[in-house]
Amino acid sequence: MIKEKITEGFYGCYWPYEGARAALIAMLGDDCEDYMAKCAVKWVHKKFGVSVMTLSPAHKDYGHHNMPLERIGNAIEYMKQKGIDKFGIVGASTTGMLSLVAASYYPEITLTIALSPSDFVMEGFYQGKRDGYTEWPGENESTLSWQGKPLPYLPYAYRHPEYGRKIKEESKAGGDFLASRKMFDESERLHPVREEEKIKVERIHGKLLLIGAEDDVLWDTAKYIRRMEARLNEKENECTPEILIYEHGTHFIFPESLLKMMLPIGSSLFIRLFKAGKDYPTECRKTREDLDIKISRAINEWKK
Repeated sequence: MIKEKITEGFYGCYWPYEGARAALIAMLGDDCEDYMAKCAVKWVHKKFGVSVMTLSPAHKDYGHHNMPLERIGNAIEYMKQKGIDKFGIVGASTTGMLSLVAASYYPEITLTIALSPSDFVMEGFYQGKRDGYTEWPGENESTLSWQGKPLPYLPYAYRHPEYGRKIKEESKAGGDFLASRKMFDESERLHPVREEEKIKVERIHGKLLLIGAEDDVLWDTAKYIRRMEARLNEKENECTPEILIYEHGTHFIFPESLLKMMLPIGSSLFIRLFKAGKDYPTECRKTREDLDIKISRAINEWKK
């Protein structure tokens, strides 16, 4: 695969597909050229024949703290100069949230796919090593900024080191390699989400896919997706939403063909990192297979 790495205006890699006028901005890895990002590029090229821009906050920076949304705009302008005139965006987990916010700011984006997203802007966080923990919250930092100012965000219920300790305790208690749903529930109890912190999904243009599973243990994405669905029903909007909430699928709710490309051997074992993946392997696989069909249909219709 040919790539162009860009570090001015944004941090990303552009992976063109010959003759394509459409491109997907994909934020599915921790770095714009890590293994997961490259697998996403191969998957999109092979199945859909469109170009891909992989983005990440910075080189091997796995946290999210005050990332300028303008980077998405800069990436769009870069691709316009390459002849791209149709833009989509896809993200999962924290970047699922980021995808929704970006699409609400940039009307050029006409396909938005958010896997396991929240319906509010999260507080910023860092990842690395600190006092025996691998993640900790920022101080007065949002995950995202706009025009040099942090976007309003839902603050976490805990500070460092209690933040990391609570996540460890919840993960161990539930038999998951990572769990923080109780922490997010407690965050909302202490600080009910305010209007300024909510993602303005009604501003999104084109096709919108909101995807999540009831058994997600990182946060209650099914509840968040239903709140976004209700918001769209209440407010005038210019998007065509498709709400896909499954009983089983875990936080890593990826299309089956993408997961198999990432892990040709052991894809089912990857999902078993979560207890729901161990207890309901068949149901989780059926969810991924159904997602394959529906995401593929959405992308193919959009690119036409």
